[in-house]
Amino acid sequence: MDASRPISVLLIDDHTLFRSGIKSLLQRYEDFTVVGEASDGVEGIKRARQLQPDVVLLDLNMPGISGLETLQLLLQDCPDAAVIMLTVSEEAEDLTTALQSGARGYLIKNIDADYLVRAIRRAAAGDSVLAEAMAGKLVAHLQGGGSQKTAVPSDLDKLTPREREILACLARGESNKIIARTLDVAESTVKIHVQNILKKLHLTSRVQAAVFAVEHGMAGTQVSNDR
Repeated sequence: MDASRPISVLLIDDHTLFRSGIKSLLQRYEDFTVVGEASDGVEGIKRARQLQPDVVLLDLNMPGISGLETLQLLLQDCPDAAVIMLTVSEEAEDLTTALQSGARGYLIKNIDADYLVRAIRRAAAGDSVLAEAMAGKLVAHLQGGGSQKTAVPSDLDKLTPREREILACLARGESNKIIARTLDVAESTVKIHVQNILKKLHLTSRVQAAVFAVEHGMAGTQVSNDR
């Protein structure tokens, strides 16, 4: 994304009043521009294809096709879009499915305005965002075997020791900046490692990589800075 221009945002939600509230909120900031709105998944996909937004705020439960179906179809046409599920659902299954389907974030609609604004900025910058209340549910759900694996265990053999360490950091929800500080390397180096991890594990986002790592018990793996 070009940092010199505002973050373009598309709103997909069947509640007109909610969309209006989000739009009014984002219009207060110079670094955001709401480029479009849609009240259902079909229209949302069409608008996304036309507008190619940086960030999409997507409701989970809508008439017609669901938010999860919309997410999967939308990312086929707009693979670079950062899609944040913005929903009332606190079900671990919805959360996990959304992240495994390529969502860059999952937020609950009762979050405060400042948190939402920061989350959109982070997602546009490439970070994953997750409602604090959902983090524990995600780990518990995955550790309980309540989801399908996003990759196969043998794929781990393709990773270098450093890549395994960074994958463990992703499982703990750490940003590139924190990982770089922990490993005493440049943030650009971390970004390259993350790209390599995604490629080797056949995944499309750092959130999916984090899900895979938690599923395989890597969240507690310690890191070192001796390489």
